[in-house]
Amino acid sequence: MQRLLLVLGCVLGVTSLLRADNRPNVLWIIVEDMSPHFGCYGESTIETPHVDRLAAEGVRFANAFVTAPVCSASRSALITGMYQTTIGAHHHRSGRGTASIDLPEGVVLIPSLFQEADYFTSNGTIDGRTGKTDYNFKFDSNVYDGSDWSGRAEGQPFFAQIQLSGGKLREGGNWAKRAEAELGSLTDPDSVTLPPYYPRDPVILEDWARYLDAVRYTDRQVGQILDRLEKEGLIDSTYIFFITDHGISHARGKQFLYEEGIKIPFIVRGPNLPKGTVRSDLIAHIDTSSTSLELAGIAIPSRLEGRSLFTDDHQPRPFVISARDRCDETVDGIRSIRTDRFKLILNRYPERPYLQPNTYKDHKEILQTLRRLHQVGALNEAQKLHFASQRPRYELYDLVTDPWELSNLATSEDHPQLLTLQHALLEWMEMTGDRGVVPEPIAMYESDMTLYLQSVKRTNPERAAEIESNIALMKQWQREGK
Repeated sequence: MQRLLLVLGCVLGVTSLLRADNRPNVLWIIVEDMSPHFGCYGESTIETPHVDRLAAEGVRFANAFVTAPVCSASRSALITGMYQTTIGAHHHRSGRGTASIDLPEGVVLIPSLFQEADYFTSNGTIDGRTGKTDYNFKFDSNVYDGSDWSGRAEGQPFFAQIQLSGGKLREGGNWAKRAEAELGSLTDPDSVTLPPYYPRDPVILEDWARYLDAVRYTDRQVGQILDRLEKEGLIDSTYIFFITDHGISHARGKQFLYEEGIKIPFIVRGPNLPKGTVRSDLIAHIDTSSTSLELAGIAIPSRLEGRSLFTDDHQPRPFVISARDRCDETVDGIRSIRTDRFKLILNRYPERPYLQPNTYKDHKEILQTLRRLHQVGALNEAQKLHFASQRPRYELYDLVTDPWELSNLATSEDHPQLLTLQHALLEWMEMTGDRGVVPEPIAMYESDMTLYLQSVKRTNPERAAEIESNIALMKQWQREGK
């Protein structure tokens, strides 16, 4: 009995030491639908002092990219530390109906790994409500112990996610009124600088200005989070990751693999990290997962495809890969490989138009405006690119001389980068077992579309009819081999 008590005392003593507690907390601030439009990334139309503070007190990554330009696929990759194409979670909002998706054997969610290390795990909003998951696979919600780290035991370290609405804020009908009331002013649409592939139309300028107000509001929320950490005495023991789930929701942004869709802000602040550092090496958003485990002293599973960013033996990525597959009812398959200078895009459905019918995007006023301007011949050559009836099989861009990705160099088959990047991309697809190389099983598509239609019919029968029409078109194009 005395020996047993001694053993129990040692075990409890170790646990007490772990909680007493030199282990850091890890916090992910994840923002929806937002590109790097912050002061520290060069945005000058608005001020973002709190995100800029994070950058000044931590490490800002200038070349960070998501592996998918839509939320559910991006979040599925983030929470597993693996490409969504590797784990079969690449189709947006898939596995939600009667045909579900199981993770491959041995794939463990990042929160589970923190729980195994006696961390308290939470996923919530800034006001403590349950946060967004949106994972494309079956998972046990018990991987989260709560919606806020306040529920942890005294001295217990936490792994927390705070979900911010970000660019989605502007989708609300009263956003301008709310933004003006809470921020004290609105961004002047005339002050906005647009990419050259968008016309300076009043609707688009207004939308972009309200988007920048969403950036300002997000910055204020980041300030509130930092204030809370300081008030609770946690700021110096917490690694803070600030990222977005993909770029701005616009014609060339969300759902597409141009820079607007895949390039994101990525800032890390925490104990012993260099302050005010800017790194230009290429990183993927799934590197968040491995880096978090490393900083917390938790073993990184060998199958994780994310890389730890602060180890002495860190090997920079020679390129980053991104993938877009089905989004809602719209079937597509796009892959990109990006080096520090060039990007190659593979369009697996080149006979389809760039802006295929997609009810979610087609009901955005900015898309409707672009279509109207195109119909009346009011767009220039760069702005007409959205409405090409077909796509090239490959697109190649020199991001130094052509940062807006307007001049496709793949039309010259002897370009020295074309074959090199084609080979590297195809090799990666084979090596990782890219599950998007084969069409989605019709049973999965039907299952997801049945659920999708049911949810829309309850609130908007007219829109549901439009989705049904798009589904029929997708099936027709598949039969035609298009």
